[in-house]
Amino acid sequence: MTEPPAGQLPKSAEEVEELVESFEGKTRHLPGLIGRFITAVLVVMSLYHLWATTATVVTQIHRTIHLLFVLFLTFLVYPGWKGAARRIHPTDVILSLASVAALGYVIVDFEGFIYRAVVPNTLDLVFGVLTILLILEATRRSVGNALLIVVGGFILYAFAGPWLPAPWTHRGYDLARLVGQLYMTLEGIFGVPIAVSSTFIILFTIYGAFLDQSGAGKFFVDLAFALTGRRRTGAGQAVTVASFLLGGPSGSGVATTVTVGAIAYPLLQKAGYDRESAGGLLSAGGIGAVISPPILGAAAFLIAEILKITYLQVLVMAIIPTILYYLSIFLMIELDARRFALRFVEIKTQNPWMLTRQYWYLLSSLIVIPAFMVVGFTAITAVFYSTLVAWAASYIRRDTALRPHKVITALANGSRQVLNIAVTTAAAGIIVGVVNLTGLGLKLSDIIIGFAGGNLILTLVYAAIALWILGLALPITATYIIAAVIVAPALIKLNVSELAAHMFIFYYAVLSEVSPPVGLSPMAAAALTGGNPFKTMMMAWKYTLPAFVVPFMFTVHPDGMGLLLQAPAADVIKVFITSVIGLATMAAGINGWLFRKASLVERVLLVVAGILFIYPTTSPDFIAALMVAGVAAFQTLRKPAPQPQ
Repeated sequence: MTEPPAGQLPKSAEEVEELVESFEGKTRHLPGLIGRFITAVLVVMSLYHLWATTATVVTQIHRTIHLLFVLFLTFLVYPGWKGAARRIHPTDVILSLASVAALGYVIVDFEGFIYRAVVPNTLDLVFGVLTILLILEATRRSVGNALLIVVGGFILYAFAGPWLPAPWTHRGYDLARLVGQLYMTLEGIFGVPIAVSSTFIILFTIYGAFLDQSGAGKFFVDLAFALTGRRRTGAGQAVTVASFLLGGPSGSGVATTVTVGAIAYPLLQKAGYDRESAGGLLSAGGIGAVISPPILGAAAFLIAEILKITYLQVLVMAIIPTILYYLSIFLMIELDARRFALRFVEIKTQNPWMLTRQYWYLLSSLIVIPAFMVVGFTAITAVFYSTLVAWAASYIRRDTALRPHKVITALANGSRQVLNIAVTTAAAGIIVGVVNLTGLGLKLSDIIIGFAGGNLILTLVYAAIALWILGLALPITATYIIAAVIVAPALIKLNVSELAAHMFIFYYAVLSEVSPPVGLSPMAAAALTGGNPFKTMMMAWKYTLPAFVVPFMFTVHPDGMGLLLQAPAADVIKVFITSVIGLATMAAGINGWLFRKASLVERVLLVVAGILFIYPTTSPDFIAALMVAGVAAFQTLRKPAPQPQ
């Protein structure tokens, strides 16, 4: 991608959207009759899913209708090759109609269809193979070749079992058995991943689209600047707070990074941040929003569904890790201000209390959904009523009112934003189906444990590396789903709590998006600032590196469950306090600044002390405290370096 010169930022919402799409996938926005037709189908898709929250629809039929909408629209919205973005081609129409036929077949003959899974007839095989091929093509268009290759590899594995060496060997399955598993049951394409997409995810994207159309995004950014803009570190803190507020409803690290960056990058420049540091900070804040309550990324809904717990429980478990994540970024910002002598930048904003008094109702995303769940609503019902609340509340002020044309845009955008996620979940359903059919998950968990010699910390390190490698090529949702069926069983076998194992996987799946060498959020930030993409990635890694330790805190020792609020109050308080001290110490070591610039030995001591504080038992804390005290005393007593004349 050609990097824009520094300072040449997107000037309009359309330019911001174009930059986001260059990283998340290019889509068609067609004028005329065909554009209106696509918009109408997108709106109908959203209306159907909103209706389905209050209606009784057979589970498999609902998931089938969801996938029918998704595939039909994907071939019309996502171009199949370069140069195909400006018009619909006959191939796109054929594939869309084929999607209707392949999935409509399930609904037309549903009563007989569900009883033939073990012995599919000829039509079942034809339409089953067609559905799998359509999902593969939709994956290529909307997600990319990497996931396509992974899914293709798993399909080949299902056929090739008898010819593989131990321990990978299995009995092997013919086409009829594979189609029956993937297409005709709830164990494959129509399994848990697509269930989450057809309920939680699409409703939350619709809700986010309603907030966006009401102007909530601008309010969030303005409020963040008003709250933090009166300090030397105000520019950096404003970016981080704005990312948190804006990123929850958007659910996209790239979109949050670009949207906030288009407004805030000039302020970061004036404060003294170079292009790479500014880009790193923007992407760190952007990706943090995906792991933050009250609206986490799509994988969080999968955790709830897989573990059979409520989404509210997932939100509760995410509270302290989110605080620690943003605390580590704020600590880095404070240390940067001292190390690089950042300048105060006056940010002209309204009074935060006046701003809140005018637009308080736009903060509903932080309150309404959890409040509905606390009083007993399911997450699905809560987000449905929260959408209605957001629509009604928008009329409190004329400039935020969601009039009919804005409602249509919101409904269309809600469906459009879910397409590539839904395709990812359908592709992941194929992977899960093959893993369950062949027993691959248990084999791989034994291999991982054996490779680590049964050592928990080594197993966690290997799991983190595996998630990092998966995350280089796959989106967060796919990375989580694959790891959930392969890595989680290994951790659970080593007596890690199910909750902790899946939260570990979730966090590393998300953090892989800021990890070199292919972090999408830092690459988008570099495109925005004109910085070096790899250096921007390394700076993003610096800002988030303490957070990479957080998932180890609640997995290496049972006391660490206090960080997930799954322990007695005394344990929660103790582990939280030592974790905060540990992260602060580690941040000082990574940044190279405590009271003054730290030497290499001091930095190593601070990082090691931080790790000892973070380990969720009391015994290493005394040693860590001595190490920090030693570094602090040495820095206090050491004479400052002479200033150049």
